[in-house]
Amino acid sequence: MKAAHLAKSITFVFAVMAGLQSARAEPVRGVVELFTSQGCSSCPPADRYLAELAKDESLVVLSWPVDYWDYIGWKDTFASPAFTARQKAYASARRDDQVYTPQAVIDGVTHAVGNDRDRVQDALDGQRKTLSCEMTLADRDGKIAIDVAPKGNASGSATLWLLRVLRTANVAIGRGENKGRSITYTNVVREAIPLGQWTGGAAHFEASRPKLAEGEALVALLQTGTPAKPGPILAAAKD
Repeated sequence: MKAAHLAKSITFVFAVMAGLQSARAEPVRGVVELFTSQGCSSCPPADRYLAELAKDESLVVLSWPVDYWDYIGWKDTFASPAFTARQKAYASARRDDQVYTPQAVIDGVTHAVGNDRDRVQDALDGQRKTLSCEMTLADRDGKIAIDVAPKGNASGSATLWLLRVLRTANVAIGRGENKGRSITYTNVVREAIPLGQWTGGAAHFEASRPKLAEGEALVALLQTGTPAKPGPILAAAKD
C-alpha cells in the first residue's frame, strides 16, 4: 500500500510540474510595438494601455521611444535614432507614410493609434495566422538558447532578433509638453541584436547571454524583411 501510495504521489507531482511548465510556455499570440515619446502629450494614455497589455502572458509588448519630438523642449531619455528609423521603415514597407506618436504596430503588419483599444484588439484578433511559428527562449549554462518550430507548413526566411528591454521605468518629465508629469514606460527597448537567419523548418540558435542591467529582460523576435523594410513577425518569445 505504501509503495502504491508513493507511486500515486510521484505521478501527481509530475502532473503538477507538467501543468506549471505548460502554463509558463503559453505560445505568444501577438506582438504590439508602441512608438512613443516623453515629449508627446498624446502618448501617456497609450503608455498606460501598453502596461495593461503587458499583463497578458500571451502577448509581447515593446516600447520604442523615438527622438523626433526632442526639439520641442524635452530630450527623451530613452530615445534612439534607430528606433525612429524602425518606425519610418514600417511606414515605407506599408507604403502609407504614416509616422506619428503614439503609434502601435501589431505583428509587424497593422498600425493604429496606440491608445485606440478597439483597433489594437481587432488587429490582434484578426491576425491570428501572422505568427506562423512558435518559439522558446531559455537560459542554458550561461547561453541563450532559442528554438523555432513552424506551425503546419509555415516556411520562408526571417531574421532572429534578440532585444534587451527595460521591464519598467518611471520618468519625471522636466520640460516640454509633459512638464511636471511622471510617466511609466513598459518593456523599453535598449538594444536589438541580430542573431542569425531562419530559412524554414525547425531550427535551434544559441548565443552568449548579453549582460543585463538591473530590471532588464530579453525578448526574441523572428521577423521577415530587412531593417530598411521590416515585414510580418512570425514568432516571439520572452524570458
